[in-house]
Amino acid sequence: MSAHPHFPSRSIRRPLAAALAAAMLALSLPAAAQDAEKDKADEARHRDDHPRGGRHGDGDDATTFDTIHVTAEQIARQALGTSIITREDIESRPPANDLSELLRTMPGVNLTGNSASGQYGNNRQIDLRGMGPENTLILVDGKRVGSRDSVRMGRSGERNTRGDTNWVPAEAIERIEVLRGPAAARYGSGASGGVVNIVTRKPTGDLEGSLSLYGLVPEHSDEGGSQRVGFTLSGPLARDWSFRMYGNLNKTDADSLELNSAYAADNGDMSPAGREGVRNKDINGLLRWDPSENQVVEFEAGFSRQGNIYAGERGLASTYNADLMGTLAEGGAETNIMIRRTAAITHRGKWGFGTSRVSLSYEETDNTRLDEGMAGRTEGALTSTWSTSLLKNWMLDGELNIPSVLGGVDNIWTVGFEARDNKLDDPYSVSSSATTFVDGVDYGDGSDVNEQKSAALFVEDNIYLGERWILTPGLRLDHYDQFGNNFSPSLNAQYKLGGDWLLKGGVARAFKAPNLYQSNPNYLYQSNGGGCYYAYGGSCYILGNADLDPETSINKEIGVEWAPDTGWHASLTYFHNDYQNKITVSTTPVGAVGTRYVYLWENASKAIVQGMEGNLGVPLLGERGDVLKWNTNVTWMIENKNKQTDQPLSVIPDYTVNTSLDWHATEALSLALTGTFYGRQHSATQDSTGAAVEGDELGAYHVLGISGRYRITSKVSLGLGVNNLADKRLYRTAVRNSSGSVNASSYNEPGRAYWATLNIGF
Repeated sequence: MSAHPHFPSRSIRRPLAAALAAAMLALSLPAAAQDAEKDKADEARHRDDHPRGGRHGDGDDATTFDTIHVTAEQIARQALGTSIITREDIESRPPANDLSELLRTMPGVNLTGNSASGQYGNNRQIDLRGMGPENTLILVDGKRVGSRDSVRMGRSGERNTRGDTNWVPAEAIERIEVLRGPAAARYGSGASGGVVNIVTRKPTGDLEGSLSLYGLVPEHSDEGGSQRVGFTLSGPLARDWSFRMYGNLNKTDADSLELNSAYAADNGDMSPAGREGVRNKDINGLLRWDPSENQVVEFEAGFSRQGNIYAGERGLASTYNADLMGTLAEGGAETNIMIRRTAAITHRGKWGFGTSRVSLSYEETDNTRLDEGMAGRTEGALTSTWSTSLLKNWMLDGELNIPSVLGGVDNIWTVGFEARDNKLDDPYSVSSSATTFVDGVDYGDGSDVNEQKSAALFVEDNIYLGERWILTPGLRLDHYDQFGNNFSPSLNAQYKLGGDWLLKGGVARAFKAPNLYQSNPNYLYQSNGGGCYYAYGGSCYILGNADLDPETSINKEIGVEWAPDTGWHASLTYFHNDYQNKITVSTTPVGAVGTRYVYLWENASKAIVQGMEGNLGVPLLGERGDVLKWNTNVTWMIENKNKQTDQPLSVIPDYTVNTSLDWHATEALSLALTGTFYGRQHSATQDSTGAAVEGDELGAYHVLGISGRYRITSKVSLGLGVNNLADKRLYRTAVRNSSGSVNASSYNEPGRAYWATLNIGF
């Protein structure tokens, strides 16, 4: 094995004790009610005295930019499929590591893979409305995040990655916006399911900051714990200049190699892996210049490192190189490391005709990992050598928001553009493409690099038709140098039925361009039998295809919302997505080498996704429920299947119910009881060749939690909680087997765990 540092799998779990000790020290600080009231008054005076304070960026304070215009975010809120995770939500129930722990509690959101294969089952990612993680677009402050595109994709459509929801530490976040359904179509490729926009905290008028400690200790020693320390710092530098910084160190230990051994099917020498661990290092800085009251320029740069702590994960049931994989898991080795560097310049302005925003951003990802099997080796099996792929993403985008009156009707126009250049250099992924094949197949030019260039224009009009109707037609045109043009029309509408009742609906055409692996004619690897339509021999080759078309979907929703000004809130939404041109591996070979056939990625499948979303907020005590409130949301998946094969698109619950009871017992103390109830989950009943296999299901289960937060002063707070209060544990019992199928128990649900967090502000 080439030289590379490895680390112990377990470290002494001290952050929880440290947080508690620091909390005891903080308890000695004055916490009288009059002090708290004085602090609140000081903060209010600060906001009055510094009109440029508060949140900057998209969603700026009215003191900074007049809100007579409607931003894309505000237009999107007309849709029913919009949820907001606030800073208070994050502080009350902080995630151990990945933001997906919070996002999964929103309506229409689940954790799953990009197929029903069950591969990499513990690396599930955010899935909006059953469209799969690859159709969920992740943004940070409105800028695309694409680091997962540097990870190779296997024949089932899975990548060995946790996705892109772990690049921003929880303490640095102001809010998270989740947008599902037709309104997401304006964001272009990859938003067919929806959009997650992570909004970071911005500079304020005075020098201020925070230090946060977090520790999680599982009750069961075979499950990994977490520890985190982070800081934020912001304030003025000079008359027109301010800054913001945040940093984070985080470690989550991997589960024990033996976690699933007693519950696993017979897979040879190794049982299925538990959850991988991760080490995070993040640092980010923003410099803001306010040359005038109506102009803002921001300069931003960031660096992040994520190193996975191996738990024995593999793509297939094969035990190829099992000794190496077991040694790596037992030693707590890092088997892949992703380093992400970002930079951006953004200008926002207010003009006589409206407002504007333009941004130039750059994202670079180094993805270094132990090589997995390519041609001649087992897909997903680790080797003892390292390779690096380099992904570079450039984006220039902007928009204008222009209010107007046409024929006595108020209109607010949003006109925008986007230009992107995505370049991937992965020498290892094309290392087998020089092999001589037969039947005259075009295998590309052997280049390491695949590049996509695209440009887009879009326009939306918010039309206020009297006091009842609001219509938002839109049109987006994308042009890709590889795939040509794609039109994405949309129409969202809101009608006031009367009183506090609103009828909302929308329809849009969304799309996803083929990724940089699927479209690379030099990308070649071996699939070791599972799903190969072979006539002789036990495996086949999968080859990229430069002639693919984008995947498309027609997304529709309609629903009703009740929102009186009393704290009550209720809504019910039906959504229906028709999915076409899904990219899969062909069933007909295009060539052969020796006894192995060669297959291409191709546009083939049609699919349907439909379901219901609902939520209910009930104020129980206090004005608008500010003392005690009960909130519940439900997602019911009616259909989620490939129409040609009648097989599920992913392993996803029939229903998901999230409920919470939030009690603000005093000005300083708040408590919460939470519960999530999952319906049955079904496996496929066919393998990749179409042959019938014995399907199974994972039964319904639920997870409860309790948490509390105590404000010692306005600047110091302590949080304590218990996850999975009833200690309901699930075990992974198989990985994808030689026939290409898997049972529904493809992931672990960790047992009871205790956490504490301490936040000290200044």
